[in-house]
Amino acid sequence: MAGLEDLKDVIASEGAAPTADGAAPIAAEVVLREPKIDDLGRSYATGKRKNSIARVWIKPGNGKVTINGRDQEVYFARPVLRLIIRQTFEVAERIDGYDVVATVKGGGLSGQAGAVRHGISKALTYYEPALRAPLKAAGFLTRDSRVVERKKYGKAKARKSFQFSKR
Repeated sequence: MAGLEDLKDVIASEGAAPTADGAAPIAAEVVLREPKIDDLGRSYATGKRKNSIARVWIKPGNGKVTINGRDQEVYFARPVLRLIIRQTFEVAERIDGYDVVATVKGGGLSGQAGAVRHGISKALTYYEPALRAPLKAAGFLTRDSRVVERKKYGKAKARKSFQFSKR
């Protein structure tokens, strides 16, 4: 049966020198992916939220966001929806650093804004792989899988029952 001394020999033979307390050092190699940039200098990603699907292209620019051929102030009239889109650039500290062109289909405006944010986040990580860690920590790379629950038979909605009558 191998003892602790035998383990130290194995660690030393693999090239990792033990630290002062005898423990093996933790290898913290961060492997950055290759940027995915097309011939026009853009990165493409697909974002999803509820029933909305957004196709997003980003390229270096002055921060212009175009959605379905319209400016973001026209398409997303509510400031909250524009704030959702801007969150990705604020976390990545790249405000007014990229132009965004997006086409979005399906769902309502809230779901579409979430889909565009998801697409921008993924496209940013393709353009600058170093931004993956802060965007992942903020939760922008995870597809929000919550969708509307289906209506059940014998019910008014998914869970609501019809009014109960005793007689």
